[in-house]
Amino acid sequence: MTLQRMDNVGIVVEDLDAAVAFFTELGMEVEAKAPIEGLFADQTVGLDGVRSDIAMMRTPDGHGKLELAQYHSPAAIRVGSQNPPPNTLGLHRVMFAVDDIEDTIARLRPHGAELIGQVARYEDVYLLCYLRGPSGIVVALAEQIG
Repeated sequence: MTLQRMDNVGIVVEDLDAAVAFFTELGMEVEAKAPIEGLFADQTVGLDGVRSDIAMMRTPDGHGKLELAQYHSPAAIRVGSQNPPPNTLGLHRVMFAVDDIEDTIARLRPHGAELIGQVARYEDVYLLCYLRGPSGIVVALAEQIG
């Protein structure tokens, strides 16, 4: 048996519309939106009475996908700090390659994006930064410069 591909990364958000707007501004496209509920949902995630809405977002090249989910029942829970530092165990961040890092940051700020550190240069190859977006999602940006 061989792994075929990584299909998507799932992220639970507080406000689905705000998260969709953020990732749309970043350059992703909505592939599909759907309510998710019923026995299959309960069995898949191991919770009872699941009722949620999802938006499947895809990168312009069609290879990368995020599944954004807003849980209505049972309600989403917050574990630990709302703004954990980058060395927290677990899912760390999602990174995107961009053409213009400064322009991307400027476009995402009205959608709640905040720089965690600063834009840094890695040798003469990349400009890199971490942003905190909706629901505390950490997004890394990389602009190839070399």
